[in-house]
Amino acid sequence: QVQLVESGGGLVQAGGSLRLSCEASGRTFSVLAMGWFRRAPGKEREFVAGINWNGASTLYADSVKGRFTISRGNARNTVLLQMDNLKPEDTAVYYCAEARGVGISTSRGEYTYWGQGTQVTVSS
Repeated sequence: QVQLVESGGGLVQAGGSLRLSCEASGRTFSVLAMGWFRRAPGKEREFVAGINWNGASTLYADSVKGRFTISRGNARNTVLLQMDNLKPEDTAVYYCAEARGVGISTSRGEYTYWGQGTQVTVSS
């Protein structure tokens, strides 16, 4: 059983930065793709960013492209999301997820394990 734990959320002013971290335990997960999703109040959970199994390929939602960066940490069981130039519309609960395969997917159904989420609030 894989467990994912997110950290790094918080309150920040518009234009500021946060770095989210996702740590996995239970087994080695570096052979699978990973993703970050978010759910804003009153909205469905949406894809934010994904990274393939070896970190060579990444994919971003249009709304965060150029501002967010996903990467694998030095420890193979971590995935990071660097968020710069944050906007109030980025306010949401952010979730880390492990994919079923090695390639990136934007579909929630292609992810097997999910973390509990970390709150990000951006004030204007």
